[in-house]
Amino acid sequence: MKVAVLGATGLVGREMLSVLEQRNFPVEELIPLASAKSAGKKLLFKGRECTVREVEKTAFDGVDLALFSAGSAASENWAPVAAEKGTIVVDNSSAWRMAQDVPLIVPEVNGHELSKQKGIIANPNCATIQALVALFPLHREAELESFNAVTFQSVSGTGIRALEELREGALALLSGGSFEPKVYPRPIAFNAIPQIGSFDSEGISQEEWKMVNESRKILGLPDLSVSCTTVRVPVFRGHSEAITAVFRTSLSPERAREILRNAPGVNLVDDAVSGRFPTALEAAGSDAVHVGRIRRDTGSSRGLALWVVADNLRKGAALNAVQIAEALLSSGQLK
Repeated sequence: MKVAVLGATGLVGREMLSVLEQRNFPVEELIPLASAKSAGKKLLFKGRECTVREVEKTAFDGVDLALFSAGSAASENWAPVAAEKGTIVVDNSSAWRMAQDVPLIVPEVNGHELSKQKGIIANPNCATIQALVALFPLHREAELESFNAVTFQSVSGTGIRALEELREGALALLSGGSFEPKVYPRPIAFNAIPQIGSFDSEGISQEEWKMVNESRKILGLPDLSVSCTTVRVPVFRGHSEAITAVFRTSLSPERAREILRNAPGVNLVDDAVSGRFPTALEAAGSDAVHVGRIRRDTGSSRGLALWVVADNLRKGAALNAVQIAEALLSSGQLK
C-alpha cells in the first residue's frame, strides 16, 4: 500500500520508518513528508533512498495510511485534509487524543475501539502507553480502582535538540565549565526536572494531565482516580515509571507476576532475591514494556507497587502507531 510519514526526519518519524521496515509492513510506496526546511533531505527505507517532500494537499493523493509525528499544529492542519482524501491517519501528537469521535488506541488494551475510527486515530502519550500495557491485564483480574505514577522520562521525548543539550551539558560540566540550557528551563545534565509541559493554575503540568485523561479514556473508566508526577531525567532513551495501583479486590504480587508473565506486550523482569529488574538502558531499542519490582503496597491492603520501563520512541510512539496500522490491516479496514 501507499504509506506517508509526516515528520519523517524527526526522531519518532525515523523510528516509524525503521519499525515499518523491521516488521515488514506491506509498503509498496513510501512518501516521507516534512516541513519546507526539511524537504529535499534523503532517507533510506528498505535499502532505497527516498526524498523528503514538503507536506501539501496533493501529498496525500492515493495514500492509504499516514503516520503523523510532526506536532499538534501540523496534525490539526493536515489530518483532516488527509482523512477527506480517504487516508487513514494515525497521529502521534496530542491534537486529537481527547476528541470524542477519535479513538485513542493501545492495541493490547482497547484495539476493539478501532472499529469506530472515521479516518483519524490518536496514538496516546508515551508515558500513558507503557503504564496501561502493564496495568490493563491486572485490571481485568482485580478491577483497577486508582493508580499513582511518578515518571522518569528521557530527553528523547523532547526531540533531537534535547539529546544534544544533554550531551553538550554533560561534557561542559565534566570539564569544569558552565552550560546555558535552551531546550529545558534548567540544566538537564546530572539533574532531574519535575516539569514536562506548562503548569496550569493549580501547578499541574500538561504531561500529568495526559496521564490522567488519556488513561480514563483508553480504559473506558471516566471516574478512575489517577495522580501523576512527571519528571525529566538525564537519560537519552527510555522512560521509567514507579506505579502504585489499588484494586477493588486483593491481588497478590505472586498472582500479578503470573498474569504479567503471559500478558501481551509485557516482559516480566522480576526477581527481588537476585536483584533482577528492568532499567531504561536495557529497554532502549526493544519493543516490550518491561515490568519488575512487583510488591505489595505498604500504604494499602489492596495495592501493588511496580516498576515499568519502555523505549519511548518505540512502544511509546512509533511501534504503537505501526501496531495500530497492523490491526487495521488484519481487520480489513486497510486494504
